[in-house]
Order: sequence, then structure tokens, then C-alpha cells
Amino acid sequence: MNILKNRFIFSSLLFLFSAFNLSAQTRDALNQTMTLEQCIEYALKNNIQIKQSELNTDLSKITLTQSKANLLPSLNANASHSYNIGRTIDRFTNQFADAQVLSQNFGVSTDVVLFSGMQNINTIQQNKFAYLAGKYDIEKMKNDISLNIATAYLQILYSMEALDNARNQMGITAAQVDRTKVLVEAGSVAKGTLLDIQSQFASEELNFTNAQNQLDISYLNLAQLLNMPSAEGLAIVKPELTIGGDALLTVTPTQIYNSAVSNLPEIKSAEFNVKSAEKSVVVAKGGLSPRLSFSASYGTGYSGASQRFSTLPTFQGYSPNGDITSSGDTVFSPLFSSGTLEKTPFADQYKDNVNKSFGFFLTVPIFNRWQTKTAIDRARIQKMNADLTVESTKLTIQKNVQQAYADASAGLKKYNASLKAIEAMNESFKYTEQKFNVGMLNTNDYNDAKNKLIKAQSDLLQAKYEYVFKTKVLDFYQGKPLKF
Repeated sequence: MNILKNRFIFSSLLFLFSAFNLSAQTRDALNQTMTLEQCIEYALKNNIQIKQSELNTDLSKITLTQSKANLLPSLNANASHSYNIGRTIDRFTNQFADAQVLSQNFGVSTDVVLFSGMQNINTIQQNKFAYLAGKYDIEKMKNDISLNIATAYLQILYSMEALDNARNQMGITAAQVDRTKVLVEAGSVAKGTLLDIQSQFASEELNFTNAQNQLDISYLNLAQLLNMPSAEGLAIVKPELTIGGDALLTVTPTQIYNSAVSNLPEIKSAEFNVKSAEKSVVVAKGGLSPRLSFSASYGTGYSGASQRFSTLPTFQGYSPNGDITSSGDTVFSPLFSSGTLEKTPFADQYKDNVNKSFGFFLTVPIFNRWQTKTAIDRARIQKMNADLTVESTKLTIQKNVQQAYADASAGLKKYNASLKAIEAMNESFKYTEQKFNVGMLNTNDYNDAKNKLIKAQSDLLQAKYEYVFKTKVLDFYQGKPLKF
């Protein structure tokens, strides 16, 4: 009964392992597996931060277009339709009007800045450099996301191999548990030996569960970087990763740094920000120059109070007006008949009330409460800050390159040492297992040897992926595409 029970447990474990493999195969069948390049491409298309940065760059482009348009003259048309109630002076008749008066005005005007200390021209250059810096900021963001994707991708590969190692160790220990049970039932070994082996199996089962959880978390991290709603159905291509010996040492950190400075977008963005800041200083200094502009206007209007004679007055002779000269003669004044008035037609008023004007206007700044000086000082400080940003960016890249190179060199040495250690540990464990199987070794020594083998496998796996990641970082700084 115990043998059947043990076989049932072992069969159940194998079924679980098979079910896991079947689940992975089903996921791969239902969903196309993705390479690193496909993951990066998908992330760059769906990343919200990149889309927001692209929109900000579009705003910078619109600002650049507007600064160019500021060189053109403005042209505006205006019209009004108003009523005045109460006593007022009509602007077209220049007479008092007491009744309701309708007024209409029509006009067009233009103005253009002829000279303003070259501020418009320099503003165009300033906005142009800011726009180019924004474009390179997007490229930097894409590079950062690509590196994050590569890190998550390698973490999945690492978790896959760790899970395979945990599965293999469980299989070996499960077979040892089954063999030991048979020996215990036959009375060949003590039951304590079985309990020790079962304890080792439980520990390895926990390691397997943790490795499975880590793989799930790694897939979830990649799905989040890809902006996927969940990791369900996500699968990646498992490439063959080879360690290329000492090929890393053929390129020096200085060569990698020089390549990075020439190619990385954050350097170009910082440099364009410096140029933009330089133009900002020149624009601010332009505020000290005189400003010359030209403007012109053309307008006309209509008044409901404007009248004209439809019938002209006629001369009817002279009549005394009541005045007497100093000599006693009566003063006579001409006498006219009253004519007939009518409202002046709209078309006639439109023609008669035309007003044209144009002029040149010069403004010379004398004192404006230090506003121009403050603007110049502020622009100079921003320019100095932009210079420091360039230097800081270069120092950061230099530090990252040197650190990645040192880590890759150390990782390669660690990998080679771990490779030798694992080879020796495998041979040692085979010998230990043989001695344990014939009863020449107790379970404590057997479990200790097995745990050492598991640790050596873990060290080798970590060294391998640390080296691979650091070499990919160095490839990135040299402008090489991220791929396996």
C-alpha cells in the first residue's frame, strides 16, 4: 500500500509538471510568441509616456511655426452696429443729437514690426533648438523603455532556467524518495533516512513554487511595460544565449564612451538646449533696442442722424432784421425759403466718411523697472544651467559605461569560475549519490552535497545573465540594436 501511495504521489507530481508544460504550450499555440525586438516595437507603439512626449513635441513645433508667422504683418477687419439713446454728439455730423441714433462703423487695419533688436529672428532660432531637443528627448525615452524591456525579457529567461533547474532537482529527489521508501519497507535503511530525504524534497518543492511565482511575476512585469491589460497569453521566444569568451575586452571603455557621446540622444538634446538657451540670452538683450513698427488703417461709417437737402432753399429777397447802423440806416438780411431734408443714404455716407491713416512708430526703451535686465540675467543663468546639464549628462554616461564594463568583466570571470565549479560539483554529487545509494553516506551529507550543487547552479545562472545584460548595455551605448 505504501509503495502504491508513493507511486501515486510521484505520478501526481509528474502530472502537475506535464500540465504546466501543456499550459505553456497551449499559451504559445493560442498566442504568437514575441521576440525581444517585437516586444520593444510593441512597447514603443503603445507606451503612454511616449505618446505624451510626442504631443509635447508637436506643441513645440506649433510654437516654432507661430514664431515664424510673427514676422508677417497682421491684418484685421472690424465692424460695429450700435444705437445711442439720449443727448450725444454724432461723430459724423458733429452735431448734438437727442433722438435715437443708429451708428455703423467698418474698417480694416494692419501693422508690422520693422525692427525690434532682432528678437523675432532669434526667437525663431530659440524655438527651433527647443523643438529639436524635444525630439531627441523622445528618442531617449524610447531607449530607456527598450532597456527596461530587455531587462524584463532577460528576467523571464532567467526565471525559466531557474524553474527548469528546480524541476530537475525535484525529479532527482522524488526518484530518491521513491527508492528510499522501497529500501525502508525492505528494512535495508532506517526510516530516519526517508524522513531526511522527504524533508529535502519539501525544500526543493518550495524552491520550485518560488521559481514558478518568480516567472509569473516576471511575465507580469513585462506585460506592464508593454501596456498590456494582463500577462495572460503572453509568451516570449527563448533564444540561445552564448557567452562569447573574452570578446568584450576588444573594445575599451573610452572607445565605448566616445561612441555613446556621439550617438546617444540625451547628449544631442542637452546640446540643443544649450543652443536654445544661448538664443534666449540674445532675445532678452534685444529688449534694450529701439522698436520700430508700421501701421495703417482704412475705415468708414454711417450715422442715422446725418441729413441732406432733398430740395434746396430759394432766395426770396431781403427783409429788415431789426438792426440799425450807426448812421441810422436799417440793416437788411437775405431771406431764403426753407428746404426739404432727408437722411443721407448709406452708400453716400460710406463714400463721404472714408478715413485713411498710416504711420511709423518708434519706441526707445529708457527705463522699465529693470525688467529687461532681469530677463537678461535670468536667461544667462538658464544658459549656464544648460551647460552644466551637458557636463552632467556626459559624466553620467561615462560612469555608466565604466560601471557596465567593470560589471561585464567581473561577470565573465564569475561565469567562467562558476562553470568550472559546476562541472566539479556535478562530478562530486554523482560520486556522493553513488555512495549514498550503497549506504556508505548518511542523508545529511547527501543533502548537503545536493544543496551545494543547487547553489552552484544558481550562481552560474546569475553570473550568466548578469554578464549577458551588461554586454547588452555596452552594445546599447555603442549604438547597436538590442537583440539576441
